[in-house]
Amino acid sequence: MNTPIPLPGAHLPGPPQTVDPDKIHAEVDELLAGLGAVGAGEDPHGHDRIPRQAHILERAHDVLVQALATVDKI
Repeated sequence: MNTPIPLPGAHLPGPPQTVDPDKIHAEVDELLAGLGAVGAGEDPHGHDRIPRQAHILERAHDVLVQALATVDKI
């Protein structure tokens, strides 16, 4: 049994993909820093704050999911 085991992602066309953990960390940190900056807007009771914070959290989640998908292909 001398059959080589292919590396994950070796079958994908183009140059090998890489993930820069520092870039991912910085991007997520930047998004999360915006959570505190989300003000009440025009709603005096702050009811629009939660949807805007949820949108920021979704974007941070998307960044992490994309990084994991890329790592999974490497």
